Amino acid sequence: MKLTQTLSMGCIAIAAAISASCTPPKQQTAELAWNEQAVENARMQIGIEIDTIEASGKVLNPVTLTSEGDVYYCNYADWRSGFFPGSVWYLYELTQDSTVLPLARKYTEALYEAKNLTWHHDIGFIINCSYGNGLRLAQVPAYKEVMIDAAKSLCTRFREKPGIIQSWDVKGNSWQSERGWECPVIIDNMMNLELLFEATKLSGDSTYYNIAVEHADRTLQEQFREDGSCYHVIDYSLADGSVRHRHTAQGASHESAWSRGQAWAIYAYSMCYRETGNPKYIEQALKTFRFMKNHKQMPADLIPYWDMDAPDIPNAPRDASSAAVIASALYEISTYNIQEAASYREYADRIMQSLASTTYTAKQGENGRFILMHSVGSIPHNAEVDMPLNYADYYYLEALKRKSDIEKEQ
Repeated sequence: MKLTQTLSMGCIAIAAAISASCTPPKQQTAELAWNEQAVENARMQIGIEIDTIEASGKVLNPVTLTSEGDVYYCNYADWRSGFFPGSVWYLYELTQDSTVLPLARKYTEALYEAKNLTWHHDIGFIINCSYGNGLRLAQVPAYKEVMIDAAKSLCTRFREKPGIIQSWDVKGNSWQSERGWECPVIIDNMMNLELLFEATKLSGDSTYYNIAVEHADRTLQEQFREDGSCYHVIDYSLADGSVRHRHTAQGASHESAWSRGQAWAIYAYSMCYRETGNPKYIEQALKTFRFMKNHKQMPADLIPYWDMDAPDIPNAPRDASSAAVIASALYEISTYNIQEAASYREYADRIMQSLASTTYTAKQGENGRFILMHSVGSIPHNAEVDMPLNYADYYYLEALKRKSDIEKEQ
């Protein structure tokens, strides 16, 4: 039966309370640590967005800004649809504000039909960020089945010959077909494996785990350069599984280091290490991180250019989303039993202090009510250049949550 959540007539009042109650007195604000102030700012900014959504009488899902400066809202099938509901779950976890819970559930359950998506690989992003966090924090039993169903849908994209999950379909006159690809796999796809690991834990069926490991292993074999950086797209033959092309879709060139791709690799392989204990995964995550850390073009504030080989550095746009993903990954890495673990937390703190500054954090009520400014979607597609992005906010909040967890254990 389809999940529904009936909210009370006071939902707009709840949303208003969230935003109205979260402005601390000026003296208190001055006394807060940078990360505590970042949480308070996020609480206000998301509260204002919730006010806007609830006043509309609809379930809206904010993604970014249009070229005209209006907020772009997506539907459930958009690969980014899970990030705003996930951000609301993280807001609840960071603040323990129970008024957020019914809203988090409503925004999550609006994505119910996404569990059946089989035409793209990003169902992991959609479902794990929303339902996954909801299951973890609210223990809603029905969310378990949604997670498992979504994992089944993702597994329909597994291709046996190359041993990978195909990212994009190549049909008709699509831009993917114009590239000459047959079975493209992007590094982003590694992030969707967490859904499969979770599905095995929830169901006891090792099929999901095994597919995740096979995809991670083939990607490890084919997607990385000797210096630790990764290609964006590997195109495989469906007939024999061989590599046909090593390309990019969103980077500056086929051989360049597209920053968000490097961030996905660092995050995803640290996650694979957490789920499997296989040291080759954390070794790759750290190798890719060292590539980024030691890159001669890395800015002093540690917020990468959109591509580390962009032709117009130092005037190239920065990408706050890449920085947020890396910071979140590094906080988790710092909890592992590895050498110099504390150094990864310290580096993450430096990234996050930059993101929490006025250079990257928007004034309350501005920036389309997104938290972070200065992210890049895809410069080659002239899409979302120097714009806020909901996944930048999501991983920023996740990083704040992981930092909070570490400090509670100290």
